[in-house]
Amino acid sequence: MLRHTADVPTLRITQDDAADDLLGRDPLALVLGMLFDQQFPMERAFAGPRLLAERMGLDPASDSLSAADIADADPDAVAAWFAGPPAVHRYPGSMAARTRALCRLLVDRYDGRAENLWDGVPDGATLLRRIGELPGFGAQKAKILVALLGKQYGVTPPGWREAAGSYGEEGSRRSVADITGPESLAEVRAAKQEAKKAARAAAATR
Repeated sequence: MLRHTADVPTLRITQDDAADDLLGRDPLALVLGMLFDQQFPMERAFAGPRLLAERMGLDPASDSLSAADIADADPDAVAAWFAGPPAVHRYPGSMAARTRALCRLLVDRYDGRAENLWDGVPDGATLLRRIGELPGFGAQKAKILVALLGKQYGVTPPGWREAAGSYGEEGSRRSVADITGPESLAEVRAAKQEAKKAARAAAATR
């Protein structure tokens, strides 16, 4: 079992120790995992940063991803990292480009450090706005990341639950923010399936 220091959260999103350890100690890995969580199974999306680190020649057990290294890398090299096999994402080409764009924004605005998105942030509304400005982050994804940071990463500025909306509710099972192990993963997956069924039923009656 991998060890965690007191100030490094223990995440159990992917159910893979190495991938979860990287998410817990590397803020960029966490942000990229959230980016990858689109039209792709949650566990594989959040395991993607570990795959990316390995492709970059890093040791996921001890090294961290670098936004500057990704932003400055040759686009073809980044595309090759994502292509695999196995592919880091269902749409490796477009996700490679989006990852470079996100890392470029972090370099230009936040000194290349993902944690500067939230370090010293005055309130949840500001945090939500900053996250929502990241390439690939729509309103829903931004709220989920705010909830994940608050519930599992110790990032709790005033008003964070309100900024996260229903995803910030205590005891909810709506998103990756609520996954702490296999049982909660199954509950979140079931809730998502029910939400999709309800949406289809509502659309059919229009």
